[in-house]
Amino acid sequence: MPRHTAFLRAINVGGHTVKMDRLRALFEEMGFTNVATLIASGNVIFDSPARNAGTLEKTIEEHLRKSLGYDVATFIRSAAELAAIVNHQPFPVADIDAEGTSLHVMFLHHPPAGEVQEKLSALPSDVDEFHVHGREIYSLCRAGLSGSPLFSGTSVDRAIGAPTTARNITTVRKLSPR
Repeated sequence: MPRHTAFLRAINVGGHTVKMDRLRALFEEMGFTNVATLIASGNVIFDSPARNAGTLEKTIEEHLRKSLGYDVATFIRSAAELAAIVNHQPFPVADIDAEGTSLHVMFLHHPPAGEVQEKLSALPSDVDEFHVHGREIYSLCRAGLSGSPLFSGTSVDRAIGAPTTARNITTVRKLSPR
């Protein structure tokens, strides 16, 4: 049975608190099996015979909206997609490994339109650099995510024109199959 990872937005931020045992139970209510969570930020790994990411995203979003009372944007990636995300080299290794730098992956539902790269490049920040690849945007933060003026508000979402959720590459690596 295919293994999937759901990256959920708005879990345990902005006053929306969800315990991980409750989140696992909500996924089991949808018929998913082998449900596990990693870190209390909305990372759920599960098995499902469904293969269509869009269908899974809609199913999960509807169930979470009904159960939690608010919208939870959901971004599904297969095990193969996660491995490809982790193996992609968006920036030179020396830049990624520089002290005080962190690499983040922003997940989207669809590949962004061509002008998104231009919009991201135009955002006022001397600490952030972006690389668009498929349905992901890699962000190199030279001051860490908390030091990024772009991630403290909705600047990135406005530039992209769609909701996203971001994870540190270390978290994505932990979720990726070995």
